[in-house]
Amino acid sequence: MASSSSFDVVSDFDRQEMVNAVDQVQRELKNRYDLKNTKSTVELGEDLITITANNEMTLETLAGILREKAAKRKLSQKIFDYGAIESVSGGRVKQDITLKRGIEKELGKTITKLVRDQKMKVQAAVQGDAVRISGKSKNDLQTIMQLLREQDYPVDLQFNNYR
Repeated sequence: MASSSSFDVVSDFDRQEMVNAVDQVQRELKNRYDLKNTKSTVELGEDLITITANNEMTLETLAGILREKAAKRKLSQKIFDYGAIESVSGGRVKQDITLKRGIEKELGKTITKLVRDQKMKVQAAVQGDAVRISGKSKNDLQTIMQLLREQDYPVDLQFNNYR
């Protein structure tokens, strides 16, 4: 009797790599001539990065450096959700960048529908902020993985717990 195989489709990022990327941005902020005395800050919270700067141009520069450092550390640009640029006291500006984790319910439904429409012998079920896909044939599961990689979703997808 053939046993069932499965994998989870998740959207996550390496927290330590994000810490390292923000640390590199802060280091560049201290050392770069055009940013040195701007009193700008880049702070990493649990699932939020806050950039504060003297003006919008400096803020945009810091956001660009963050994108560059994250890309070098193989972090997807899809995890960043840029908030509106707000004015804060002293004529300074601030922007909150939310770090996206997990697959939302609507996207989970879209993924399960796509899997069902393939008419393969696999099942897909939304489980919290992940989608579990299971089936008897590992070839079918790998075909589904390839299909999901080809799609352009608003979040970065990873596959784990492949058994």
